[in-house]
Amino acid sequence: MRLEDFTYDDVGGTGRVGFCPPGFRPMHVRTRIGEGEPCFRRAVEAVLTWEMHRELGVGIDASAERAAPDVDVTVTLAGVIKAPCRIVYTVEEPRRAGWAYGTLTGHPECGEELFLVERTGDGTVWLTVSAFSRPAKWFARAGGPATRGLQNAYARRCGKVLRGLCAALSEG
Repeated sequence: MRLEDFTYDDVGGTGRVGFCPPGFRPMHVRTRIGEGEPCFRRAVEAVLTWEMHRELGVGIDASAERAAPDVDVTVTLAGVIKAPCRIVYTVEEPRRAGWAYGTLTGHPECGEELFLVERTGDGTVWLTVSAFSRPAKWFARAGGPATRGLQNAYARRCGKVLRGLCAALSEG
């Protein structure tokens, strides 16, 4: 991993529960997706293969078909704003799976974001989107609280979209 390419120092920081570097804003959004092993497997696949993000309506240009460390991902918003990132780490465990990416030069924000699917002991499946960030471009700084609101809305929308993808299992 080329640490010098990232626009922040605490690469991998989202892997530490509750960690947020000084000068960054934390975000933590947890959404109930459904229940059971089939729901968990479907949610994991949708997150690891970019399907959830594509269903959100954002552009995804990734250097691999599946999330893995050092995979470069550029998210395009509204066809105009390009947000280059690199996968910092992945998690693939029996009850937890997902990935985190860190920002690269050109991203409107500076920081890291984690997308993690978990299946709790009672079988409930959750998506957690955790991040720490701060504005990197003038328009992100100018947006102030509205920029933070958009980030939270995006995280909530991830949960809603993933829940919809998994709900199709019971309709099928």
